[in-house]
Amino acid sequence: MSATVTAPGTLLKEPSLEKTVTAPRRVHSIDVLRGLTIALMILVNDPGDWNHLFRQLDHAEWNGWTLTDLVFPTFLFLVGASMVYSLASRAAKGSCRGSLTAHIFARTGKLLLLAFLLNFFPRMHWAMRFYGVIPRIAICSLFAGLVLIATMKLRRQAAVVVGIVVALLLGYWILLRWVPVPGAGMPGRDFPFMDEVTNLTAWVDRGFVAWTRHWLHTGALYRKTSDPEGLLSTLPAVGTVLIGALVGMWMKRPEWLRDPAGMGRMRQGLLVFGAAMFLAGWTWGHWFFINKNLWTSSFVLLTAGLATTVLALLSWVVDDRPQPWPAALTLVTCPWFVFGSNAMAAYTTSAVLVKAALYFKLGAAKTSLWSLAYFGIFARHDSTVWTSLAFAIAFVAVCFLPNLWLWHKKWFWKM
Repeated sequence: MSATVTAPGTLLKEPSLEKTVTAPRRVHSIDVLRGLTIALMILVNDPGDWNHLFRQLDHAEWNGWTLTDLVFPTFLFLVGASMVYSLASRAAKGSCRGSLTAHIFARTGKLLLLAFLLNFFPRMHWAMRFYGVIPRIAICSLFAGLVLIATMKLRRQAAVVVGIVVALLLGYWILLRWVPVPGAGMPGRDFPFMDEVTNLTAWVDRGFVAWTRHWLHTGALYRKTSDPEGLLSTLPAVGTVLIGALVGMWMKRPEWLRDPAGMGRMRQGLLVFGAAMFLAGWTWGHWFFINKNLWTSSFVLLTAGLATTVLALLSWVVDDRPQPWPAALTLVTCPWFVFGSNAMAAYTTSAVLVKAALYFKLGAAKTSLWSLAYFGIFARHDSTVWTSLAFAIAFVAVCFLPNLWLWHKKWFWKM
C-alpha cells in the first residue's frame, strides 16, 4: 500500500492541526528507504555469476546473517509502516471497515495473480509456487492489515498490536523448541535444535507441498527439504509487518506537528526503539539462533531494529526539510524516490528481464542472453567477484530506466 508520491525535494503541504488525526502527511524517509531496499534486492538477486559473490551479497547458508538477509524483512517492515498511512488516508476519505477490508483482500488477490503470472512467464505453462517473495508479501500484508483494521478504533491500538507481536514471536519459538516433530522426536533431545532438515517448519513445508504437488501440480520447495518463505514461518513474518506498523503509528502521532521540537523527539524515540529491538534480537539469538531461512523471532527483532534505526536517520535527513532542497541532496535521493515510488513495478521489471534473458538462447551453443551479456562484456577474461558485482550494478541501472520513465510520466503502480 502506498499513498501519493511527491517529487524529491518537494514537500506536501502540512495538514491543519484539526485534520492531523485523519489526514496523515507524506513521509519521505519511508519512500527513500523503500527505494534503497528494492534497489539492493535487485542487486543481490541478480549477480553476473552466482559462483563469485562477496560474502555480504549472499544469504547466510543457515544460522547467522548478512547484508543480503536484511533486504526482505526491511521491505516487509516498510509494508507495515506504509499501511498505517494508507489505511488512515482511506479512512479520512470516508472508507468504512468493510471497504478497507475489501481493499486488503483485493490487494492480496492482485499480488497473488502477479506471482502466478511471473511463474507462468516465459515458459507459458503451469508451474505455480505457493511460496515465494510476492506470496509472502501478499499473505503477511493481508493478516497485518486485518489486525490494523480490527484495532483501528481502539484507544490503545498500539498496545494491542504489541501484544499480538509478542504472541507471534514467543509462540513461534515455543512451536520450534517444544513441539515434537512427527517421526523425529523432541528438538534438543532427539535431534539438534534448529537442525537444517529436521525442524517443525521444514516438516510442515514438506507435508504441504507434497499435497499441493499431488493435487495441484505445483513446484517444489526452494531448498528441497524446506522453503525460506514457508507456511509456518509466515507467523513471525507477520510480526515483521506489524512492527513496521507500530513504527508508522509512532511517526504519525499528531503531537509531533504541534511542537517544533516534536520531530526530534520522535526520531530519538525511533533510535531507542530500534537499538532495543536489535539488542533483544542479538541476545535472544544466543538461544534461538538468528536464521533467515526459518525467519526466527530473534531474526525479526534484529532486522526490525536495524530498519527502524536507518529509518530514523533518514528522517533526520529528508523529512520536513524546508524547500528548496540542496541540489546535492536532491541528486543523491532521486534514484531512491524513483525506485521507492514504484517498488512492485521495479521488482516485476527485474524478474521479467531476468527470466527472459535466461530463457532465450542464441547460436549453435544455445547460449542464454544473460551469459552472452555477462561473459561477453563484463567477464571476457575471467569471472571474479568484482565482475559479478559490476554486472549486478549495471542490471540495477537497466531496471532503473523504465521506472524513471514512469516517474516522469507520473504513473505509479499501486496494488
